[in-house]
Order: sequence, then C-alpha cells, then structure tokens
Amino acid sequence: MDLVSQGYETLIHKFVEWAQKQEDIRLAFVLGSRARTDHPADVWSDLDLAIVTRDIRPYIERADWIHNIGKAWLTFLETTNDTMERRVLFDGGLDVDFAMIPLEMLHSMLQQGVDSGIADIFRRGVRVLLDKDNLLPDPGKYASAWKPPDPPVEAEFLQVVNDFWYHAVWTAKHVRRGELWWGKSCCDDKLKSLLRQVLEWHAHATMGPGHDTWLRGRFLEEWADPLVIAQLSGAFAHYDQADVWRALAVTMDLFRKVSLETAKLLGYSYPTGGADYAEELVSRLSQGFNWGQPLISQSQSDNGVAL
Repeated sequence: MDLVSQGYETLIHKFVEWAQKQEDIRLAFVLGSRARTDHPADVWSDLDLAIVTRDIRPYIERADWIHNIGKAWLTFLETTNDTMERRVLFDGGLDVDFAMIPLEMLHSMLQQGVDSGIADIFRRGVRVLLDKDNLLPDPGKYASAWKPPDPPVEAEFLQVVNDFWYHAVWTAKHVRRGELWWGKSCCDDKLKSLLRQVLEWHAHATMGPGHDTWLRGRFLEEWADPLVIAQLSGAFAHYDQADVWRALAVTMDLFRKVSLETAKLLGYSYPTGGADYAEELVSRLSQGFNWGQPLISQSQSDNGVAL
C-alpha cells in the first residue's frame, strides 16, 4: 500500500473510532474511487465518505468535530444534489468529502426504491465502515436499479443545440466589447459544458446506451470521440482577445460536427439556419464589423429556428 493510501486508511480508522461513540451517527460508508474496482483510487484520489445521522446540523454548523479525525487545514461547505457536504483538507494534502445524509432521507430512499443515479453509485462500489442498525447489509443489491440513460427527446436535444449557438454569439459580443473575463468564461465553461453533453449523447448513439460516460466529463479522454479529443487542446483559450476568438471558432466547429452527427443518428431535426446565422455573427464580430448592419439575405434568413 502506498503512503497516500496509508494516510487515508489512518483517517478512516480514526473516523470509525470516533463515529462509533456518536449516538446520532447510524451508518457510514465510503463511495467513489476508494470503493471502486473499475478506475480505482490512485495517489491523486480523494476520499468520499457518507455519514448517515439523525441530525446533520452539528456537522454542518460546526467544524470542531473534524479534529477528532485528523489535523485539518481547510474546510468549507458545499451543496450537491439533495445533500450538504463538508469538504476538508487534512494534513499531508489528504482531502475528504463528508456527505451528510439525514437518517429519514435514507429510510425514505430505501422504502421507495433507489433511482438510477443512486444505483449507479452502488454499482460502482460501496464500502460500509459502520452500520449500527443493519441498514445496508447488502449494498450491491441496489445496483440492479441502474439502467442505461435514455437518449434525449428531440426537444431536449434542440434545447442544448440552440443554447450553444445563442451563447456562442453572447460570447462574441462580450469579447468584442473587451470583457475578456466574461467572454473567456463563457467559451471555456458554458459552451464546453454544452459540448460535453452532446459528446455524451453522441457516445451513447454510436457505442450504445450502456457505453459508460461517467459523470460531468470524468474520464472523457477514454469514452468520447477520439477525433474530438485530438482537437480539444485548441478549444480552450488564453486570457487574450485574439486567442479567445480562435478558441471560440474551434469550439463551434467541434460542436457543429458532433451535434450534427448526433442529430442524424437520433433522427432529429437541426436548426441549421440558426447555426449558420450564429456563426456568421461571430465571424463578423471577430472582424470588427459595424453592429446592426445586415448579415445575410432574406432568403437565407427564412431558414430559422427548428421548433
């Protein structure tokens, strides 16, 4: 076992020792990479630890309990889905994410049945650390509720496509104005998020719905279209106006290619006229044209939004 893993195991041991004495804590388990066999933890992985308790407030409102587990340098709160998480940076650079789950929420989930998202967590691996009430005697049984994601309906697909082309123009306007922070942020965050969504749909459409696209771009280099991956290095910008224009153009080219292919695979319409119009606007904005002058002919503009 490497030194980093030894450090996390020491934290886990101290946590269990402390949690056993806390009457309100009924269950605790490890999830994520340190409980997975597929893409297991390496030296860069953090520790994801779920705490099921009768009352999450003492662990959210205060942070003094952390020192029972190890020397902490930083801590803050984060909201993820329906849970509150306390994230902690311990000595040695060991980072732990404590997800606080109310006991009644767990009871409700187990009674009503877990959804596919929760089942996905269980199917990847869960390591129970303590279970005072035998709440999770067999975590693996909940994995069966997982099912491959359904393809987007056409309206959902068009929502993402139109959102992308709208914000491509939005990005260009702010870059033209000289607002590099906003323009670069939209190019490298908002537009990339929409590109990532289409890459997921494209991967499922080409490789099958069970093709694993993980969560929010995890391991994207393994599951996405290799031709797109090869061009991604040019799709992100330096904090420089000319480079944002260049990265925006690359991002639009990649998105058009992948989204058009996905539309064909799914048998969906595509707002080609709108995409062409947006690209023309971005091109003219990058060249410093006089805002408000006519862009395309009336016959071209008739091909508008796909509704």
